[in-house]
Parts: sequence; C-alpha cells; structure tokens
Amino acid sequence: MKKVEATSFVTSYLEAWNEQDANSVTEHLCPNGHYIDEVFQQQISKEALFEELVDYFQSDHYFYEVTGDILTNGKTIAFQYCAKPMAPDSRTAIWHGAEFITLRGNSALEIRDYYQARVSLPRSQRGDDAARYMKSGLRKETMAQLLEALERLMVERQLYLDPELSLPKLADYLDTTVNHVSQTINAGLQTTFFDYINQRRVEAAIKLMQSDTSSREAILDIALEVGFNSTSTFYNAFRKVTGQTPGAYRQRMLSKA
Repeated sequence: MKKVEATSFVTSYLEAWNEQDANSVTEHLCPNGHYIDEVFQQQISKEALFEELVDYFQSDHYFYEVTGDILTNGKTIAFQYCAKPMAPDSRTAIWHGAEFITLRGNSALEIRDYYQARVSLPRSQRGDDAARYMKSGLRKETMAQLLEALERLMVERQLYLDPELSLPKLADYLDTTVNHVSQTINAGLQTTFFDYINQRRVEAAIKLMQSDTSSREAILDIALEVGFNSTSTFYNAFRKVTGQTPGAYRQRMLSKA
C-alpha cells in the first residue's frame, strides 16, 4: 500500500469513528481480522468489536483526528491520534493514542491500539464521563456490578476450584462478554484473570494446610484439590502470593503450633 492509499485508509477509518458507525469501523478489518486493545491486553474479533462499539458509541462522543505523519512501509500503517470530546462544555479529558495496523491487501488483518487518557481538568472538577474506560464500552457502574457478582460467585460457588475455569467460562457465569470480565479484573482489581484465580486457589490451599495439622496430605494433593493442574504452577503461584514455597510455609506454620 502506497502512502496516498495509507492516508486514504486512515482518513476513512477515523471518519467511521467520528460518524459513530460501528459497521463502517469494523469493515476496515478483513473477515478474520482482530482489533487489539493494548491497554487491557485484549484481542477482539471483528464481530465482537462491532458489539463493543455499539455500546461505546451510545455513551461516548469524541472527535478523532490524526496528529503528525501517517507512516507506512507497504504492509503496515502507523499513526498517532487525538480524541476530543464533541460537546463544547464537556468535562471529559482530551486523550491521545497511536495505532499500528498490519495489512492484508487493502484491509486490516490487525489493528493495535495504544491509548492513554490525558486529564485536562482536576479530578474534583471532572464529570462521571471521565471515570469511563476509553474505548472499552464499560461504564463505572457496570464494572461495580460485575465486581459484586464476581465476588459472590467466588464465595458462594467457589468457581476457582474448577481446574478448567477459563475467562470465557467465567464470562458465561456472569452473563457478560469476555472483554468486560477481563477489563473488570484488570482495572477494578488491578490484577490479571490468572493471578486473581490463582490467589483464590492459594488462599484455599493455606486453609487446607491450617486444618491438616498432621501434614499427612501431600502438597500435590492439596494443589489438585484447590484447582491447580500441576505442582509447578502451584509452587509459582504460592510463592508469588506468600513469598515462600508451600513446603516452607507449612513448616513455618507447624513450628508455631
């Protein structure tokens, strides 16, 4: 793709964003293309992106424009952009980002989006819109509801004990999208899905150790009982949470008994 074609592609792409046309935005992707939100480390399919954008455009209204040059080597495009709130009296922040597009023919196989809010007003003067997550389609109220439902599932149903628990399976339990669950855990709990589940499992393992005062249960058995598939994963997670190996932790606990 030549420079003039790359410029035309980016212009058309941002026009679709500015017109809040979810279909036109996603049509810039090839059938098996993906949009990758680098902030939340999420890969979103063309179909899922359409659904996310429908939600996003209902509540967030920004005007996107290129800042600087549009770069291309024929197979990729890179550009920086600025997003400004459309409402003249809006208290939302102006923010900036950069996109790196891998091409397949005249369509995008992959769109990687790096963005960061740049706050133009003090926190005390910003409206509720500033608390939304840029380009996520997830509002603060929705995240709070998901966090509450997630905690309830973990306490009442102990889903972390399921060794086959995955992000898609958890999303089904919560009746929401994988992207929203991931964003809720990443932004709401400041951790990843795997670290969150593993911490729950480690906490369950510690309770088992505390109740097994004779140390008869093998470490492997404890690991399997709380949802781990291998001792190596269990050891790594346990050390990350407690700073010790399971064996050392158990020994220290017994020495205090």
